[in-house]
Amino acid sequence: MIPKKIILHHSLTKDNDTVSWGVIRKYHINNCKWNDIGYHFGIENLRGQTEILMGRMPNKQGAHCKGYNSDSIGICFVGNYDVFYPLKESWNQGIKLVQSLMDIFNIDIKDVYGHREFNTYKSCPGRLFDLDKFRNDLKY
Repeated sequence: MIPKKIILHHSLTKDNDTVSWGVIRKYHINNCKWNDIGYHFGIENLRGQTEILMGRMPNKQGAHCKGYNSDSIGICFVGNYDVFYPLKESWNQGIKLVQSLMDIFNIDIKDVYGHREFNTYKSCPGRLFDLDKFRNDLKY
């Protein structure tokens, strides 16, 4: 798989200083019957430090956005951004990760999306996650 776009998500769970990433992976494997977590990367605040977490390998097809998994990288911000604004640290780590992936895979800013832009039933990456500001922050 050669990714042509990046799709941002949120977990809709409270980022409560525990490793929710492992719980999401177990849910995807046990309940959805997928072979791994659906996302390629996660961003989670762990005990006051925001970490970029590995999901599926970037060269493997994800399971995060129906109809667009074959050519996209899925990034999940752990948190509920329908209720809370993203932490500054999570936002900054997201910018760092997305900029890096854009450089590696030659992906343009116009190809960075929120899941809600493909599925109107989803709010990803959350109603309080300003996609236009995020894309603007990606500009060097």
